[in-house]
Amino acid sequence: MNKGRIFSLVLAAASLTTFVSCASSSNKKKGGGTKNFTSRTGWKPNDSKGWFFAGKTKKENIKGWPGMVYVEGGSFTMGITKDNVLHDWNNSPVRMQVKSFFIGETEVTNYEYREYLTWLKVVFPPEETMYKDIYEGALPDESVFNNKLSRDDFSSENYMFSPEFSFYPVVGISWLQAVNYCDWLTDRANERSLIEKGILSKDFYSNEEYNYGQKTFNAEQYKLSDTNVNEAIDSNKLARQYQIKSTNQRILNANRATRSLEVQPFRLPTEAEWEYAALALAGNREFNEYKGKKVLQNEFRVEKGKMKGQYLDNFKQGRGDYSGIGGFGNDGSAITNDVKKFPSNDFGIYGMFGNVAEWTSDVYRPIIDEDANDFNYFRGNVFKTTIDNGDGSLKKYDDTNLEFDTLNNGKLVYRGLPGSYQKEIAKDYSNYSDGDPGSSLRLRFDEDVDPNSTTGEMYNAPVRKFHVDEKGRVVLEKDAGKRTTDVSDETRVVKGGSWRDPIYWVDPGQRRYLHQADATAWIGFRVAQEYKGSFESKRKRRG
Repeated sequence: MNKGRIFSLVLAAASLTTFVSCASSSNKKKGGGTKNFTSRTGWKPNDSKGWFFAGKTKKENIKGWPGMVYVEGGSFTMGITKDNVLHDWNNSPVRMQVKSFFIGETEVTNYEYREYLTWLKVVFPPEETMYKDIYEGALPDESVFNNKLSRDDFSSENYMFSPEFSFYPVVGISWLQAVNYCDWLTDRANERSLIEKGILSKDFYSNEEYNYGQKTFNAEQYKLSDTNVNEAIDSNKLARQYQIKSTNQRILNANRATRSLEVQPFRLPTEAEWEYAALALAGNREFNEYKGKKVLQNEFRVEKGKMKGQYLDNFKQGRGDYSGIGGFGNDGSAITNDVKKFPSNDFGIYGMFGNVAEWTSDVYRPIIDEDANDFNYFRGNVFKTTIDNGDGSLKKYDDTNLEFDTLNNGKLVYRGLPGSYQKEIAKDYSNYSDGDPGSSLRLRFDEDVDPNSTTGEMYNAPVRKFHVDEKGRVVLEKDAGKRTTDVSDETRVVKGGSWRDPIYWVDPGQRRYLHQADATAWIGFRVAQEYKGSFESKRKRRG
């Protein structure tokens, strides 16, 4: 690595040290619930041997990764059981079983998303032309706080990078950007775990021989023994760790089924998982029955003391009332607030009622088809396969073949970082059995029906087209065609209420949707993980 790059990294480390220390002191003054913050990547702030957001983590007496909450699965009524005053008819109650999983204790915060942005900026510097869109495309939409009829100099840049908002939920992030963050978090968490176990070098980032932009740890490649990152331990020790009989390193590399990830991949929660976690009905149970869903209006108020009557969650109380009157705020927050400002639910999860609505992984459809599946329901399965080069190696992204999706604000968001695998779709079940032509019996009799159609008679959604204006900006064109719906295979389910929503949307059974390339000031996200243990109930036995 050249001296100029080393000098720039030292300056970045110094500035980030000052920035993080300011954020920490600001958080302590606020007295929020995030004093003892530990990143989900497993790194502590200001470790000089990391990527400037690094450090050791205390081993917690739990099975989950730091910041993750174990949720024991079970059966529940998904949907709303009260009047549907908006007559959407898209959340009729159905009985659903969810298996056990892990979910983020809070939404992803600005601090955590800044970790991601910092890593991208250091490893793939935006001043390098080939990497420019990687960093720029990961930034929040700077216009989400804009309103045509309000005086507002506040921007998502202020919100993202000001230490005062470090532990507020990140907003202005599209579904596509959120998915990229989950993939990045999977790599960093596994990388950290392997460093702690001595499998990867502890000076991985501070080593001058490290080639930025070329040698980046990728969990999927490591699992397939196809990584370009060298292990720190000898072949014999590595072979014993993975129970390889032969100590020949070539055999180890050839056996692609020998490694398992240290940390389960991160992803967005499914709609069913999110709703089940938000309800936390286990805290309102008597033997094998729930005692009913709590009345939201009574649940969210302080019952005693000077604060009696004030709300315990952040939502809009009425027209023109986002935080109450001066000196005695209903919830005290005009926009978002600290992710741990209010108490957690019975699962120990914060912020499921109000503050920000959240992306889920599901493709939106008006009906939950419990007849097709009532176990761990999820619509949006897309199975991808790696591309074989024909010589036994797998195709990867590099500086010359990067691919991007276009967000609705005109920015480009990467499909894969340099060094990661390129993939192609093998099976797409997003529109499985939902009434589109590809799911219709007409396929048996009508040869003119395209089985791969994603916008047919039922889902005639707008077509997204872009043009470059006179200033060189990419602009989304308005579709002038006759359209019957906004629903497509690219619309995603949004759950929960937000700071700008009335209490109606706080009910976990409510559901909305937004295009995956859109971003708003009222939608954030949290991460989830599979639980790889037994799905047997953890109930205590009698006698």
